[in-house]
Parts: sequence; C-alpha cells; structure tokens
Amino acid sequence: MAKPLVAVTFGDAAGIGPELVARLGASAEARNAAGMLLVGDEWVWQEAQRVAGVPVTVTRVSGFAEARHTNSDIQFLPLDTVAKTDVIPAQVTKAAGAGARAALDTCLQATQRGEVDAVCFAPLNKQALKLGGMHFEDELHYFADRLGVTNYFCEFNTLGTLWTSRISSHVPLAEVTRYITQDRIKAAARLTYETLRRAGFAAPRVGLAALNPHGGEGGTCGREEIEVIAPAAKALNDEGLPIEGPYPADTIFLKARDGKLDAIVTMYHDQGQVAVKLMGFERGVTVQGGLPVPITTPAHGTAFDIAGTGRANPTAMIQALLMAARMSQG
Repeated sequence: MAKPLVAVTFGDAAGIGPELVARLGASAEARNAAGMLLVGDEWVWQEAQRVAGVPVTVTRVSGFAEARHTNSDIQFLPLDTVAKTDVIPAQVTKAAGAGARAALDTCLQATQRGEVDAVCFAPLNKQALKLGGMHFEDELHYFADRLGVTNYFCEFNTLGTLWTSRISSHVPLAEVTRYITQDRIKAAARLTYETLRRAGFAAPRVGLAALNPHGGEGGTCGREEIEVIAPAAKALNDEGLPIEGPYPADTIFLKARDGKLDAIVTMYHDQGQVAVKLMGFERGVTVQGGLPVPITTPAHGTAFDIAGTGRANPTAMIQALLMAARMSQG
C-alpha cells in the first residue's frame, strides 16, 4: 500500500510549532509512515531548521496536486500567510493567529478535493486564533464548520493506546451541566467506539466517567449519574455497544492504567486532561473526532516559555503524524 500523504502546518509561528515540524521532518519513523507535505511560510521553515539545528532536505512543489504525484518523503509548499516583522517570538499576536488559520484553511480545502489524506498541525494558540478572526470556541468547531460537518463531533486525546473524549470541551465549568444529556453521552460514546475501530481496535472497551464526587454517592451528592449517565449507558448496551459505567472519575483512570479500558468518555475538559497529561504529557496526541478526514496535533500547547531555545520535545508531534497516517488507512 502506498504511503498516505499528510499535510503538515507549522502552527503558531511565535511558539515551538515550527521547531517541532523541523524535528518531525528529520524523524525516520515519521518519514517511513507517511509522505509529508509541509505547508507554510518560507521564512518560518528556514527559522524552524535554524532553531532545531536540523537541516532537512525537502522537495519544493507549487501545489497539492503536484505533491500527490511527487515521489518524495517530505515536500514543501510555500505559502505567504504572515510576515516575519508581524510576529513577536513567544507572544500572542493577531498576525500569527491569522497566519496559522490561513495555512489550515488551505489544507482543509485540499482534503475536500482529495489531494491529501490527512492533516497534522503543530500547536496553535487559541487566543491568537480568535484575535486573527476565528469566531469559534476552538479549532475543532472551526474545522467542522469548514468541512460542513453536521453530525456529532468531539475532541479526542490519546496517550499510547488510551483514548479520552469529553461531553463538554472549551466551555466555562459553570456551564458544564447543561451539556450532560443522554443524547450527547450516547453520541460521544458511539463516536468514541467507532473511531477506535477505525484506529485499529478490534473490540474497543469504552467507559463513562461519572460527573459528581464518588459517582454521586447514590444520589446524595448529585443525581446526574442516576438520571442521565447510567440510563445512557443502558441504552447503548441495548444497541449492542459494550459501553461501561459510570465509574467515579477519581478511579476510572486506574482501570485504564491497568489495561481494563481502552477509552474513557469524560464529562468535562479537565476531568480527562489532568489525568492524561500527568500520565504522559510529552506523548499525548489530540484527534479531531467526527470529521471526514483525520486531523491530529500534539496535545500540548505552543510553549512560549521555551520557544526559540531549541529545547522543544518532538515526541508528541511525531506521534500525531503517525496517528494521522494510521487513521487515513483505517
């Protein structure tokens, strides 16, 4: 089977993203897994190699269609998205956010034409994206809008063979309970199960996290488990999906750690993120779930505190590329 072609963007030019892409291009494991098409500004790519200290030989192309038919492990499609003079290293800027979004727009259009098989982007900064014109709560909602997705979608975080999804995402904690509905839980669990199958799990084991402390303590510390989450699990079981739970959130990740669950559906952002990042911050990958094309990124952020120092760890970026390649063939 021919290697998939994965479009790779530099993320926010003020952060560690460009350096990560340079290190990705130097990775034999990544080059063996997919054909990589780097998409972005020439000056960003040159600066990325300088900071990383790893010169990478690329084949320059003039468009996505040419890249599909070029026999090269790593190609570069130059775009003019942001001027070097408009980017302040290690700082949030409107220009960097707009540039990151412009590169992604170009790649999304290419996926719709069938010219690339997946997209892997280096870390973005949500504040910069919003300053730069992204009028959505996060990039997943932006992707869904651009790709015309109307079905349920959610963000997955992966760490090796462990996956997590969530019922609510980038919303204030005070608003979480209005997202906890049977329909959303069932949709999230179904999508989690189906996505794991696509990623190569023959029989995914998916568990639902409780919302309240100690799983609601029999209704004395919240009733969402009794009135919403458990009925959703039963309905899924009746459909033939082996969804387990709800399990108390402070112990469900022990089950995953011990190999008893492949995926956990959490009720809100930090419920899963804290656990996953403690278990392996430098290896985590975010998958944009429910979209018609695989889109992945490292689970960590732009790390402005070390941007430009040459100390960025590429492990998660490499894992994100490998995931995108694997899912595009699933």
